[in-house]
Amino acid sequence: MTSQNKGIGALIIGDEIILGRRQDKHFARIVEILAARGLKLDWALYAGDDRGRLAETLRRTLAGGDIVFSCGGIGNTPDDHTRQAAAAAAGGELELHPDAEREIRARYAEIGREVTPFALDMGRFPAGSRIIPNPVNRIAGFSFADHHFVPGFPQMAWPMIEWVLDTHYADLFNRQLSADAAILVWEGLESVLTPLMIRIEAEYPGLKVFSLPFLGSAEVRRNIELGVRGAPEQVPPAMELMRREVSALGYEVSEK
Repeated sequence: MTSQNKGIGALIIGDEIILGRRQDKHFARIVEILAARGLKLDWALYAGDDRGRLAETLRRTLAGGDIVFSCGGIGNTPDDHTRQAAAAAAGGELELHPDAEREIRARYAEIGREVTPFALDMGRFPAGSRIIPNPVNRIAGFSFADHHFVPGFPQMAWPMIEWVLDTHYADLFNRQLSADAAILVWEGLESVLTPLMIRIEAEYPGLKVFSLPFLGSAEVRRNIELGVRGAPEQVPPAMELMRREVSALGYEVSEK
């Protein structure tokens, strides 16, 4: 699989998120980071701090060949399992990475603390990994193949993800321009609109039709947000067809 047709996924790890004790902030920010570079997220997974499940998940994603950003669990407290799970998924062992060790020693020198074996554990990554510099405290993340592991702390994770993209995947930026547009179909029924949706996707290959029903409230009538997303040159003619055919079905239409 070439870099041009890789998907992009996010793996967001932490019992606190799974148990509802913290609200995830990574998903929305990763979407923004990618969009700023003309990229999009193809999938996202949430996982707790379970080493066995994480290892199995990473085996699947490594085999899939996508670019994956994993947030959380790379520390060295008892509830951090991501480094070990990644090593198990890769079929190797954790090794102290020399660049990570250098960064750890430099950080501890800055703050006047002794470097302990416990501290160096934070630089043990699956054999064959590359480091991701941490601009906040110099405790590196790591990349293995096209999987990139960063801390759960947003102030560290987000600039590290940006660094990975800008350093390793700039050739993918803005390669697939996309546009979208939508209308509101008042009192619409998806069962009635589905044949039209199928027709539009058939006539405009690569274009995706989306349908977002709203059941109505005391203030707003029931409606469906009906639209298309895809190549900018395909969107206007597809929307013209959609407006014409939806109106022909007798529905009231307004612009979104």
